[in-house]
Amino acid sequence: MQSALVTGVSSGIGKAIAERLLEMGFRVYGLSRNVTQTTLEHPHFTPLPCDLRDSEAIEQTVAALDKSALTLLVNAAGFGRFEPHEELSTETITAMMRINLEAPILLSNLLLRTLKANQGNIVNITSIEALRSSRFSALYSATKSGLRAFGQSLFEEVRKEGVNVLTINPDMTDTAFFDDLRFGVSEKEDEKLLATDIADIVEDILQMRPGSAVTEVTVRAQKFGITKKKTK
Repeated sequence: MQSALVTGVSSGIGKAIAERLLEMGFRVYGLSRNVTQTTLEHPHFTPLPCDLRDSEAIEQTVAALDKSALTLLVNAAGFGRFEPHEELSTETITAMMRINLEAPILLSNLLLRTLKANQGNIVNITSIEALRSSRFSALYSATKSGLRAFGQSLFEEVRKEGVNVLTINPDMTDTAFFDDLRFGVSEKEDEKLLATDIADIVEDILQMRPGSAVTEVTVRAQKFGITKKKTK
């Protein structure tokens, strides 16, 4: 049985991808600080509590993992704060850089020998903000565009070993990502993405013919929509 390590499985895109992989017959290791709170239950799902802000904790978690059948790493964990840059706290800046960018780079480093041996895949979930410049998104865009650049360069490095690196740039997706923000996704179906839309892409690409590789996918709702929340 092939196995996958997925971050951010507590909710949203990470959880949707983990559920899809389980349906596809993978053993899934779910890595998240709040993974014990997830509603995901399956005999082949193993929760791994880990704070992605802590590089030592990541190393210890990976060292204890049975990596023999690992063929997939999905870096889906991430968060955003969209404020004037000077309003962001040092804690927020550090946490966003570590979770959105440093953790995926470190996990790729720690698992790459195994993924080369098994000719596996790395999937990095970035954002539409990795492709454009938006007000109040300097920090978030920096982390996501950095992850995008990392994945594209890494593919050129590892493609000869049969490893694919896929970058997915989703637009606004109906998840808990927006719970603490001042704006959210539209209520209209054609103005938002669903987490399962991203899981569909992962499934389709994993089932492609060996020897072919999709390295980047940008996913957007057909129409633009956004909701602004009332400030308290």
